[in-house]
Amino acid sequence: MNTRREFLRVGGLGAAGLSLPRLLASERSGKGARADSCIIIFLNGGAPHLDMWDMKPDAPREIRGEFSPIRSSVPGLQVCELLPKLAKQMHHTTLVRSMHHSVNNSHAAAVYAALTGHDRGEFGGGFRPDDYPGIGSVMTKLRPPRRNALPYVALPYKTQEGAGGPLQPGFLAGFIGAQYDPFWVLENPNKPDFRVRNLSLPAGVSPGRMNQRGTLLRTLDQALTQKLPSGRTHHEAMTEFQKRAFDLLTSNAARQAFQLEHEPANTRDAYGRNIYGQSVLLARRLIEAGTRVVTMSWAPDANATWDTHTANFKKLRGSLLPQFDAACASLIADLHDRRLLDRTIVAVLGDFGRTPKINNKQAGRDHWNACYSILLAGGGFKGGHIHGASDRTGSLPATAPVTPGDIVATLYQQLGLDHRTELYDSLERPHALVPKARVVDELLV
Repeated sequence: MNTRREFLRVGGLGAAGLSLPRLLASERSGKGARADSCIIIFLNGGAPHLDMWDMKPDAPREIRGEFSPIRSSVPGLQVCELLPKLAKQMHHTTLVRSMHHSVNNSHAAAVYAALTGHDRGEFGGGFRPDDYPGIGSVMTKLRPPRRNALPYVALPYKTQEGAGGPLQPGFLAGFIGAQYDPFWVLENPNKPDFRVRNLSLPAGVSPGRMNQRGTLLRTLDQALTQKLPSGRTHHEAMTEFQKRAFDLLTSNAARQAFQLEHEPANTRDAYGRNIYGQSVLLARRLIEAGTRVVTMSWAPDANATWDTHTANFKKLRGSLLPQFDAACASLIADLHDRRLLDRTIVAVLGDFGRTPKINNKQAGRDHWNACYSILLAGGGFKGGHIHGASDRTGSLPATAPVTPGDIVATLYQQLGLDHRTELYDSLERPHALVPKARVVDELLV
């Protein structure tokens, strides 16, 4: 770094560092954090709030739908009859019933809003290099794990904007650089032969032998330091990717996190023997191993799974709600029993909600951005709390409206970051993480 500008620039390869006014704030990142990690369960496509946790049993049938409400562990709070396990865990959660944003037609823009806090309006499209970074990437840069752990993992899909379309935005690092992208786990953890190809030792090489190779490398470094033109050792000259890969390959905790066969059979059964249930279980194991953020995408593409324009009730009854109920309820209960919930946020997010009125032709619900619900648990969020309310048909927030940016800002605060922190792009322009948002203090203990 030869120039004063370069000297004052922090972190990253090239630009994409912190602005000087925020440098000290960055150095304090994590201090006073209420949570150390976050698991995001993203219901790609847009989950129906009226059929899950904002039911309107007194509304006309074309609005209330086919399901009945049941009591939960929170007095006065009812949820769908197809969520009996989650109903027993609602005293650990905060339910926000007054979410809204401007995006209705574009899945991509709605996902981007949910995961970055920035609203593209109706502008869709896939990931772009100048995107704002997602939560996991920001945490990787500003609050990386202290031990040899994967900082940010995304699984089990790279969700596309429609079948064969571009990768949805919000999951990647955008303008802060690809070195902060997630570690992708794209294998099915429910398969008997599940293994992560990118985190496996070479055939015939044990962890002990890899450590021996590391010791040999450092010995050679000492002998060759003066012979390098730069004065740096070979080990120091390794890229951050190389160093991280070496550390992870020789870390038992990192590799063992993926060994689901070590989990008791009844635990695996409780989460659900399907790709989503086992992915959520894997998320818990990764958090235990030191990972900061795990994002679980519940769909291979935007037009699948929760995008129930047709056969909404058949799909919800057949697989979606039973699988979600088992996985989400088991995760919350498991984290609580392991005394991890207090320091781990569980955030159930999505694109938007679905139309209050059922479409006539195909018994489905369409996109609805004007009002929907999300679920939060752990990490300093109130337990047994309902924030905001929708109107009598679930069409609009009646009280206490909240935007995705507000939620992202609140998540950052709980994770020990200031949502006004500025990061530089490749042109050295400063960008605050979520400048127009507010922390929703009413959600917090």
